[in-house]
Order: sequence, then C-alpha cells, then structure tokens
Amino acid sequence: MKIASIQLEIKDSESKNARIDRVESMIDGLKGQDLIVLPETWATGYFSFDRYIEESEELNGNFVQRFSSKAKEVNSYIFAGSFIEKNNGKYYNTSVLFSPDGTLIGTYRKMHLFRYGSKEGQILTRGNETTVVDTEFGKVGLSTCYDLRFPELYRAEVDLGAELLLVTSAWPHRRLEHWKLFNSVRALENQCFLISSNCVGNTNDVLLAGHSQVVDPWGIVVAAGGDEETIIKTEIDPSQISKIRDVFPNLKHRVLDRQEEFS
Repeated sequence: MKIASIQLEIKDSESKNARIDRVESMIDGLKGQDLIVLPETWATGYFSFDRYIEESEELNGNFVQRFSSKAKEVNSYIFAGSFIEKNNGKYYNTSVLFSPDGTLIGTYRKMHLFRYGSKEGQILTRGNETTVVDTEFGKVGLSTCYDLRFPELYRAEVDLGAELLLVTSAWPHRRLEHWKLFNSVRALENQCFLISSNCVGNTNDVLLAGHSQVVDPWGIVVAAGGDEETIIKTEIDPSQISKIRDVFPNLKHRVLDRQEEFS
C-alpha cells in the first residue's frame, strides 16, 4: 500500500482558493499512490479563527466537490484533512475521506476541541461520533489533532475494527515531543498503522510542528517529515497488522472494558 502524507506550509498571506489550487497541483504529482493524507483545516488555516465563519462550507460545498473530483482523477483514496463545516447554524471541524471513484465514504467531526490558546472551542461545536470506514486495505479510523491525547477514542475505533488510524493535524512546534510520542503510542497500544499529516510554517504567530509520520503496529516510525513543507512517501503492508496481533495478542488481554457511547 503506497502512502503519501502532504506536510503543507500554512502562509497567512495565501488565500483559501490559492491554497486549494496549490494542493491540487501537488496531488496531481501523486498518481499511483493508494492513499493521500492532508492536514487539519489547512485551506483556511487552523489558527485563522477570524476566517472560520466566513470560509465555512456545507458538506456538499466547493471543498468536498473539488476533492471528490480529485480523488477520482488520480484514482486514490484521499483523506483531505478537515475543513470548517456549517450545518443548521452550527460549525464543525470536519474531516473527509474519499474513495478512488470520488465517493465521500467517511466524515468525522472533531470530538475534542482545543481550548488552550485556541478559540476553536468557542466557535465550533464538537462531534459526538467515531468514524470507522471500510476500504480495500482494511478498516480505517479517522481522528483530528487534539484527539491524540485521548486514547479512548482510538480504542473505540479499534473495537469497531479499525486497522489503519488516520490523523489530520495542525500541531504546534512547542509541543513537538508530545506529538511524536502520541503518534507512536497510539499505533503501538492499538497494534495499528498510524498515518498523520501535520502543517508547517508560522501562522498567526504560532509555529507549527510538521514531523508528519507513518508508524507501524510496533510503534516504530517508518517514515517522517521534518520542519519544512514536504511530501512523505512510503509503502506499508497492512497484512502485518493481523500477523502482529496474532503473535502478540495484547488487545485480547484487556481486563477493564472501556467501551462507551460518546454523547
């Protein structure tokens, strides 16, 4: 399975449409990849809180339509990161996954909204449902940035059959070590592949961390970016997941059952 994680630089001077155009051009060069992953709210910019309402869209809006078409054009799964969704007077940080035929097969509204030096929790409404999607490479669980600090979300996804964990993010550089640790630990404790895409750049006086990663079910980083805009490419073998779980079946040795309905 060929993976490409786009680690995008966020420039405050760049408009939403210009950034989408730039990303589409990057994706045009990624034909042959099975899965392409993008960061969190990259089109607007996560820390551009004053643009959230103005640049919000409905789920059938321009952002979704463009990446539906792009997925079909390059014949790849595209986890297009997230955008600001408006729905019935409320606003969400919503990530979207498209199949190679352009079908929107997965949506996830960010459950854990960030409130530490962030206005996200003041502007947006949190989601309340996990999202696990069937693909030809196995079941995929979706998540967003701050979610990484809450292991129960990922365990709930694994309980629903997730084998690949996709993380879209705009994680700040000042907590880079947390970011790297959580990427590895979430993959290891759930015996999954984890693929993350994070932003880089200095936006609204916040330096973003980059270091997007692909982590295997042993928690080993098999590919990663640095501090600059780049595309991380690698190949993984999803069949490793069941083999590792058979050899070292820690998921079957749980004593405390932490499955809950999120409400």
